[in-house]
Amino acid sequence: MKLYGLKTCDTCRKAKKALPEADFIDVREEGVPAELLSAALVRFGDKLVNTRSTTWRELSEEDRKGTPQELLTQHPTLMKRPLIDDGETLYLGWDKATQASLGV
Repeated sequence: MKLYGLKTCDTCRKAKKALPEADFIDVREEGVPAELLSAALVRFGDKLVNTRSTTWRELSEEDRKGTPQELLTQHPTLMKRPLIDDGETLYLGWDKATQASLGV
């Protein structure tokens, strides 16, 4: 299982603590693999872009017009977090539904 997020994100820390066996990948340092990003965009669409983030607020209006793929490739910290890949299914966020699906 892989957990993609930011080491400074409180929600990611909670998920990491609840899933100690998961490999944690900091998207600020390592980014998101292109193949995984494409699969996540197919599954979650525009929901993958966190429009409430500091990174989003700092983007110009022109930059915000990019496709989600372009935005997340150029600014991986725009991704809603955490993105969890258990090898079969992708999960986005750390809500009760995700926790229940992962048996936490």
